[in-house]
Amino acid sequence: MNLNRDYWEERYAANNLGWDIGTISTPLKDYIDQLENKNLKILIPGAGNGYEAIYLHKSGFADVYVLDLARQPLEKIKAEIPEIENNRLIQGDFFDLELQDFDLILEQTFFCALDPKLREDYVLKMNQLLSPGGKLAGLFFDFPLTHSGPPFGGSFEEYIGLFNPFFKIKVLERANNSIAPRKGKELFFIFEK
Repeated sequence: MNLNRDYWEERYAANNLGWDIGTISTPLKDYIDQLENKNLKILIPGAGNGYEAIYLHKSGFADVYVLDLARQPLEKIKAEIPEIENNRLIQGDFFDLELQDFDLILEQTFFCALDPKLREDYVLKMNQLLSPGGKLAGLFFDFPLTHSGPPFGGSFEEYIGLFNPFFKIKVLERANNSIAPRKGKELFFIFEK
């Protein structure tokens, strides 16, 4: 399976969006709600329909960047937030992103959508994109890794092994406020560069 731009464009065109819950996930909403600094430079890679970006915008965060391989979700975000600057809606490959010095990167179903062989590259790229002391926060799926995805699973032990050499593990725990279909299958995390 080639998880390239054409693959994701076809998924959006066919409305085959099983990962899309139609709103911001509760754990990310609760995390954003406790952030006090509205000037954080934030990236949401693999943002999909951008519920997190829309929520951040409505909550007063102005320095938000959204990246996706597919064009359709970026157009949806632009329709929801017409005033968002076009340079903040980036259509492209995460691994080619050259912007840096993000204070916060939010993870929501992006990691699990990548080919598992790219996981070490993901960790290195996240570390490169964050400013010193910057945080990577969000949700990872907690179910056995299979080759029938996306989504591809993962485990607490795998995440520790991947991220611990490059990040301080501040939080990695079972999400206690997941939506019903994901209850018991999500780990909330905060990793600091």
